[in-house]
Amino acid sequence: MTQLRILIFTTVMLPWILSTAAKDEYVEARRAKRDTENGIDFPPTNRAVAPKADELPTCLLCVCLSGSVYCEEVSPSMTAVPSLPKETAYLYARFNKIRKIKNRDFSDMATLKRIDLTGNLITEIEDGAFSKLPNLEELSLAENLLTRLPILPTKLVTFNANFNKLKTQGVKANAFKKLTRLAYLYLGNNELTAVPQLPESLHIVHLQDNKISTITDETFCKGNTSHYIRTNMDEVRLDGNPLKMSQHPDSFICLQSLPIGLYN
Repeated sequence: MTQLRILIFTTVMLPWILSTAAKDEYVEARRAKRDTENGIDFPPTNRAVAPKADELPTCLLCVCLSGSVYCEEVSPSMTAVPSLPKETAYLYARFNKIRKIKNRDFSDMATLKRIDLTGNLITEIEDGAFSKLPNLEELSLAENLLTRLPILPTKLVTFNANFNKLKTQGVKANAFKKLTRLAYLYLGNNELTAVPQLPESLHIVHLQDNKISTITDETFCKGNTSHYIRTNMDEVRLDGNPLKMSQHPDSFICLQSLPIGLYN
């Protein structure tokens, strides 16, 4: 009976006690920071120092649940990608203050299938940051401050970089061409002056509200043949660009429908 009680305490009560103590310490630190900001001071011996985001265990700072890590609008502010549990498949780190993505941030994370970094302050991504993610299918970098794109994983199905500051010279010519599974590409509200090379696999491509002023008969189609039909392409957006559609009557001849949106 005594051994049974010890076993129950070790497997059930002890982890709960340790977890509760850690949370209490974190809550107390946040309370102390709030009181200090409100002008309530305490003697140095009684005042807790609020921890920084990178000083806290990831699964205390974020919510870890069955292979998913949720780090959204974290307080204290998260300025870098946290260390992730090895089994992480889905990372949601939206609306924080992450500024740079380094090569080591996702090293040895072969299980990752989706990364969502929407709404951060990212200005730079090292070229190898995503190159060692063989199973990554969805990547969102929307609403950041990027002017260039890194090398992208070849198995991507969805890529979203809407609302950045991407420039044509910051997007390599074959950045998307080799992504043979890419079906959804969102590059709206950037500073692109040309349409990048597009893979045959695309179903949807959004390029609205850029600075694209011209296209050719080979941007979407194959200018040397009128028999080619782009069967996968369901939706194209080019509205909000200084593009005169009337000047390019044969540029969309291979599509099953014309680009959507309002045009001059």
